[in-house]
Amino acid sequence: MSQTEKPDLIHTRIWSEEPEPDNPFAARTAYCHGYDVYGEVLQQATYLEYLFLLFRGERPSSPMLRSLEILAIAIANPGPRDPSVHAAMAASVGGSPAAAALMAALAAGAGVSGGSREVYHAMERWTQCGCMLNAWQSAFAAPPANGKMQVWPEAEHPPGFAAYGGRCAQPVLQTLAALSANLGPGCTQWLADNRVRLETLADHPLAMPGVIAAALTDMGFTPTAGEMLSLMLRLPGAAAHALEQGERGYRRFPFFSLDIGNDPGPVKKQAEAA
Repeated sequence: MSQTEKPDLIHTRIWSEEPEPDNPFAARTAYCHGYDVYGEVLQQATYLEYLFLLFRGERPSSPMLRSLEILAIAIANPGPRDPSVHAAMAASVGGSPAAAALMAALAAGAGVSGGSREVYHAMERWTQCGCMLNAWQSAFAAPPANGKMQVWPEAEHPPGFAAYGGRCAQPVLQTLAALSANLGPGCTQWLADNRVRLETLADHPLAMPGVIAAALTDMGFTPTAGEMLSLMLRLPGAAAHALEQGERGYRRFPFFSLDIGNDPGPVKKQAEAA
């Protein structure tokens, strides 16, 4: 290196920039894994192609791109029943700013029961067990270890399978069918073919984190990348419901009614009973 050359101060395989000639603090061109973002990607790629490029460092094949689109739609809005969406709604109706509502959704959607950490553990299972039924049978006998990060409680059900319920939910089946048909031979298709046997071994029905984990494994994502990506992709629904609930106010917060079979009904006042 000559005395006039300056070493790069930013070290990343993902990104590189060329500064404006008259302003070293502004980028003239920016490259993501070698692709010119504003001169090339901006007009020729879709958002999910760019997202895949950011995480994987390469352009997705057509089946992988379509699979990522299917997955993004499937988990974009888990609905008001989901803890992450409910947390965002509660933050918004209380007058919290947008960032607080999204952080509430991230916190509630990050755990080992239906959250992104469950996706991580389920992807680890795919890495360990692959498409071998005997390996899955052994894995079901041992809960996943938390590892160095003692943030989450121990999982109370096998990762990728529902904590409650007697059978697999219809949206899970529909998402699995769409992904397995698109991705072809691999974890997702094997999961579709062996779902009933796996559910019997797990003693729990398959859940959406299990489908997400299989599909992201087929697309070449690591468990840590899958955890991060699944956490991001579930935010649009939380944001939309938070905006709606902020406009409706706390008096119209949608609590869920309970159907109690032996409910005696309203209790009359003591004066009326006498």
